[in-house]
Amino acid sequence: MKAATGTGLRYPWIVTDLDGTLVGRDLEIVPRSALALRRFQDLGGTVVIATGRNEVSAGRYHRALGLTTPMIVYNGARIVDPVSGTRLLDLDLGAAWRPLCEGLLPRLPEGVGAVAFAGEDAHVLRAAPALAAYAGRDRITLLDSPAPRTPAKVMLIADRPGLGPLAELAAQHCPTARLVQSEDTYLELLPADAGKEQALRRLAEHAGLSLDRIAAIGDNPNDTGMVRAAGLGAAVGDGHKDVRAAADVVVGPCALGAVADLVDRVIADRDVVGRDVVGRPR
Repeated sequence: MKAATGTGLRYPWIVTDLDGTLVGRDLEIVPRSALALRRFQDLGGTVVIATGRNEVSAGRYHRALGLTTPMIVYNGARIVDPVSGTRLLDLDLGAAWRPLCEGLLPRLPEGVGAVAFAGEDAHVLRAAPALAAYAGRDRITLLDSPAPRTPAKVMLIADRPGLGPLAELAAQHCPTARLVQSEDTYLELLPADAGKEQALRRLAEHAGLSLDRIAAIGDNPNDTGMVRAAGLGAAVGDGHKDVRAAADVVVGPCALGAVADLVDRVIADRDVVGRDVVGRPR
């Protein structure tokens, strides 16, 4: 993948999270944001998806936008080129997997389910009522068979918000895993080197583009590093306070076209040279 320079675009790449950022509560891309991204692409811009979903679940949004770019999936544990099927990055939980199974799973509180993601499949590690709603939302099939390999990530799905105690328990038993909150009831255990920020750095380096020429947008704590690292970091207006604090700009809510707000800002700035974007000192 070579970097697109765009047509006078200060930020020729826009990297966007899916759920709560580009995709609304109805699980569809917000129409205003879809139109804006197409306008951005018409100007020569490149759109990249960065999500906690896997490539199967994220693929329908990727196709709906007409993208051919690599996707950052599993919250940065994997980068996949959907055109060739090549994985530019493919991490797994490694040494954290055994203590997760033997130490953490038996001690999970009642009502907390666990799903392991290996390859393109999702395997139930611990059943719970909350898993049905999750599978329906992401349109994935949950398999009762054991994961055939060490997974890329494990998601703990609680029946109510308030993940602090669950995070403490996970950190106690799996100190080598990285913990991220992707929704108010989702706690994910990732490889230590995984994360949207790290994956974006890898992808940008692969494409020969510096991070300061990338605009990124997200809404939840798992987006914070990516938003902070980008040349222009944007937070969804109704997103988590940590993302809003890390961002250069806070745009409108997801449902009203948060991504479109970012596109408008990027396009309006395309002819400006020699001026810093509003935000933190570089």
